[in-house]
Amino acid sequence: MAELWYGGTIYTMSQEGEQVEAVVTKNGRIEMTGALEDVMKKWKGSIDKEHHLQGQVMYPGFVDSHLHIIGHGERLLRLDLSFMKSPEEVKEAVASHASQLPPGEWLIGEGWNENQWADPRIIHKSELDEISTEHPIMLTRVCRHALLANSKAMELAGVTEESKDPQGGKIVRDHQGETTGYFLDAAQDPIKAAMPDYSQAYLEKAVSVAVEDLTRNGIVGGHSEDLNYYGGFGKTYEAFQNSIGAHQSKFRAHLLVHHEVLDDMLTEGLSYKSGSDFVELGAVKIFSDGAIGGRTALLSEGYEDDKGNRGMAIHKEEHLAQLVKKARKHNLPVAVHAIGDEAVAMITRILNGVPDAPYRDRIIHAQFMQDELYDQVKTTNSIVDIQPTFVSSDFPWVLDRIGEHRLKNAYPWKSLLQSGIPCAGGSDAPIEEINPLLAIQAAVTRKSVHDQKVYGREQCLTMYEAISLYTKGSAYAIHEENKRGQIIVGYDADFTIFDRDLFALHPDRHLEANVTRTIVDGTVVYQR
Repeated sequence: MAELWYGGTIYTMSQEGEQVEAVVTKNGRIEMTGALEDVMKKWKGSIDKEHHLQGQVMYPGFVDSHLHIIGHGERLLRLDLSFMKSPEEVKEAVASHASQLPPGEWLIGEGWNENQWADPRIIHKSELDEISTEHPIMLTRVCRHALLANSKAMELAGVTEESKDPQGGKIVRDHQGETTGYFLDAAQDPIKAAMPDYSQAYLEKAVSVAVEDLTRNGIVGGHSEDLNYYGGFGKTYEAFQNSIGAHQSKFRAHLLVHHEVLDDMLTEGLSYKSGSDFVELGAVKIFSDGAIGGRTALLSEGYEDDKGNRGMAIHKEEHLAQLVKKARKHNLPVAVHAIGDEAVAMITRILNGVPDAPYRDRIIHAQFMQDELYDQVKTTNSIVDIQPTFVSSDFPWVLDRIGEHRLKNAYPWKSLLQSGIPCAGGSDAPIEEINPLLAIQAAVTRKSVHDQKVYGREQCLTMYEAISLYTKGSAYAIHEENKRGQIIVGYDADFTIFDRDLFALHPDRHLEANVTRTIVDGTVVYQR
């Protein structure tokens, strides 16, 4: 069925400012673009349906290049702690939630962030024990690199006062050497492993709820990493297949494969890009360090507020190299979480020492860079996944971690682009809000939501660069630059339509814009 889209502003995103008057789509593909008169002449009598934009503004479909779809769904389904402003408020919410649970059921909270509390102390397990010793309690920090647990959860996980720190993790203890219930990175694993199995119905509900919210925010697709956390590769992959597709909710889900479930994928005879137009497999995901909030991102010099601590390597360099080589053995690209400059340097050394895969690698985050790293990253066959909203949410507290002297190389989005390093943009939801307008605004203004100050003005992106992260950038990251991310003939009919022109709005007013329609494969999947 041929459909005509016209009557508004249509940005192709092929070049800055380029617009067309009309677009014809058929069977999920763009058949023609151009002046309305020319399109009407060529397609006279062949248009089955017309979509008048009523003066609204169409862009290529926005794609979030880095998020956790099931995690976002869980945030919508579970106790959300992300907007709370004090440890007392968190404890009150946990106590209220505990009173509604059946006896012995796990109480799981998502998204607490001490950096937005007036009293930024970490809640102690004894405080959680005061709420309940019957319910195991697990509260995940916003970065997902740390959690809080009560004594019951620790008991079920087999964590005792004698437990040792694992490689790449830390069981935080007080000045007397006793456990506090605060677990960093790999030390979280026993707590999570003690939780009951996820049902197939729960996973499918989490995917469906997340996708519904994503499309409501104008997002047509997402590059997600979920396959290692919810009962195994097969179960989780099946949940995506059952929830997304031509006969369910249309959405472009590109699923990174955690290295711990790589063998499961290979046993199934699957590889990079296996799947369908709506659910496909991606690069091998590996973590090389932690997060800046918990002081576990791996830095080349110590934390300003924790002298002597340079962060934490999740894997020793030799082991990380072996994981990359295993991916290469199967012609697979890797997607490596590397926040600190030393983590970026480590993975860059490794990538420059192995043959390129047939597909691009990904360095995820790269929040801190040394000047020499730009050229080193450029020599790899890599793109960098950046999360612009980290700027707006992390400043000014992140300066306590890194000091003013490292600001010039912090969250260096402009420097990456100017160095010729391709970048894609995402939210890292549920760590940040999924609304792409928040990310675009943060990329352009670099203004903190906490004090409204601008941090690193020289790293501000243009509006075209910022929107390109979510369109052309996300397509390039997964080798779809010849069929997605632009409104040109032969490309997928994926569109995001707003009631206002983002290029014409002052960046401070971006959040006044509303998504009116989200289109995937030519199908309207959301309409306001």
